[in-house]
Amino acid sequence: MSIHRPSAFAKPRVFAPVVTPFTAGLAVDAPRFVAFCRWLVGQGAGLALFGTNSEANSLSLAERHALLDQVIEAGIDPAQMLPGTGACALPDAIALTRHATEAGCAGALMLPPFFYKGVSDDGLFAYYSDVIQAVGSDRLRVLLYHIPQFTGVPITHTLIERLIEAYPQTVVGVKDSSGDWANTSAMLEKFPGFAVFPASEGLLGKALPLGAAGCISATANIQPHAIASLLNAATLEERVVWEGKVATVRLAVQAQPMIPALKSIVAHFANDPEWNRVRPPLTPMNLAQSGALLQQLQALDFSMPSMASLAAVAA
Repeated sequence: MSIHRPSAFAKPRVFAPVVTPFTAGLAVDAPRFVAFCRWLVGQGAGLALFGTNSEANSLSLAERHALLDQVIEAGIDPAQMLPGTGACALPDAIALTRHATEAGCAGALMLPPFFYKGVSDDGLFAYYSDVIQAVGSDRLRVLLYHIPQFTGVPITHTLIERLIEAYPQTVVGVKDSSGDWANTSAMLEKFPGFAVFPASEGLLGKALPLGAAGCISATANIQPHAIASLLNAATLEERVVWEGKVATVRLAVQAQPMIPALKSIVAHFANDPEWNRVRPPLTPMNLAQSGALLQQLQALDFSMPSMASLAAVAA
């Protein structure tokens, strides 16, 4: 099966599931969020707003609507954005997906409905089909989100094939967060032209030669420039150097609770402890944990350049 990849994904790209800052009262901190989005885009990353590491499922529908609007109103091009729009409730998924599409986003990254377990491919096909039909826009581009260790609801290859056949111009890609390289490589082999995004930059060395569309990675929040440099490497030697750099940072961070770790790193380099907040039931890293992680990163010569824009918001 061959699929025509949309121009938005013609060149491999990195997208960051943007971590979400909160105020002391645990409201969404829009100014900090917008400033961080600007920094990420300036470092060469696209924005997978409302992904897993954005604490998306701890945000209300109204918060996600408002935050997307605020990012766009701040002058950031929606063509750089792949908002997460999947939800357990079909009306919520329709509303989020319609909003992203009408805003001009490059696509919508859609979790399956994740409360009921053991659902059939027929049920999942109906869910995605109902969203697509309800949005009813030729501009809609859906990327499926496979993260069965969180959802308990896998996106099977059979389901992908059915959706591509039914909606070849609409269902254009998948983020594979399973951590199963055999699954990622099989997707790349079975669906040439489909925009397959591994969830770790550590897999790019194997995935890019097979046609991967880049990556949508948690640690793109902290090393967007390095991952973009890997994707844009002019020579094999240059690519190998960047592969080593990004993989070692990824390994250090993924050994920790990912969301609190990312926020701790951003807080350190932005010189802004407000970034450490997470919404319950998550808890922030303690000083010993964050100190040990930062020591590891320092030993790797890690830095986050040009964070002055975030520091200015903190001031």
